[in-house]
Amino acid sequence: MKIESVKENVTFRRAYHKGRAVHSKIMSIYLIKNRLGKKRLGITVSKKIGKSVVRNRIRRIIRAAVYPNAFLLPENTDAVIVARSSIKDLKSTEVERVFKSLFEK
Repeated sequence: MKIESVKENVTFRRAYHKGRAVHSKIMSIYLIKNRLGKKRLGITVSKKIGKSVVRNRIRRIIRAAVYPNAFLLPENTDAVIVARSSIKDLKSTEVERVFKSLFEK
């Protein structure tokens, strides 16, 4: 299953304001329906968390945790994941466990 990226700022803002949200200590996930007929994923990591090397590492870890579990994301949905500072020292397996638990809620 292919997941495309969300790149437009408008889509991120729409997800924050109108989407359903679930939160944990390491990430927040915002879900909102789209009319494109596909799953899309957007990942945001604040500059407060670290320099670009750290932020890009966190994005890679989140992608590694989400892609094997793409079946959890509903069809026709944009998912925006916002990383929190406590995700900095975690491995992808731990992030994957938290991601699965958030979808059980």
